[in-house]
Amino acid sequence: MTVPPLDLTGCFGPYFRDRTVFVAGVGTGINLALARAYAAAGAHVAVCGRREKVLLEAVEQLTRAGGSAEHVVLDVTDQPAVSAALSELVGRRGGLDVVVHGAAVNTPYPAEDLSLAGFDRVLDSDLRGAFVLGREAFPHLRDSKGTLLFISAPQAFLPTPYQSHVCAAKAGMDALMRTLAAEWGRHGIRCNSLVPGAVRATEGFRRLIPEAAAERLAAHLPLRRFPELDELARTALFLTSPLASCVTGAVLVADCGQSLLGNGLFSALLTEEV
Repeated sequence: MTVPPLDLTGCFGPYFRDRTVFVAGVGTGINLALARAYAAAGAHVAVCGRREKVLLEAVEQLTRAGGSAEHVVLDVTDQPAVSAALSELVGRRGGLDVVVHGAAVNTPYPAEDLSLAGFDRVLDSDLRGAFVLGREAFPHLRDSKGTLLFISAPQAFLPTPYQSHVCAAKAGMDALMRTLAAEWGRHGIRCNSLVPGAVRATEGFRRLIPEAAAERLAAHLPLRRFPELDELARTALFLTSPLASCVTGAVLVADCGQSLLGNGLFSALLTEEV
């Protein structure tokens, strides 16, 4: 199934036109698709990551399509650098409306072979980065009554072989999100998590799912397919727009039903038992 095109300017332009959005962890997959959608809806998008070449390519793509974008070379675990980058952005733009934390690291490892350094690397990027970015964005989101969105994963609630580090990090991220939603709601800040599941056009998919197994897995999903990047981007826009103005502390799963099956088949594919 091909996702039908949607006029993002017409649908979401009234909510994002001239707003400022900060997307952390932009590479070539989900987070880039989100940045592209926010730009198409009229927002000014600051893309953040550690690889300047990738960020420059993302900015070129967004601006070539008529969007407004800039890049920030940044490690989201570096609290002083994050604080300075957000303050500088707000100083120029006059405010900050949406912050998306999508920075993540994932290399499959059996738990018995996973080093503490490897475990810490994932928790730093996913969980520590989520806390640092949320904490430093707080005063700016309080001023704008903005929204904070974490990009999570099914590993947060589905035990997955070779993913002990990711399961721990994503579960912590969702718990953190709900706590921030409870604490910051009185300031008008909404906090939510988006769970994409397996998305074929991503590096993570290629690392985790052998190509030969992909079609077999898709055939078992309730919708008989994987979600597409544009679908996830539109879902993120909805969650961070006034259309979802009463939604906070929610973990929205957008995985074409993969998590409804539990993780037996997916785990078997990872361990090459199917």
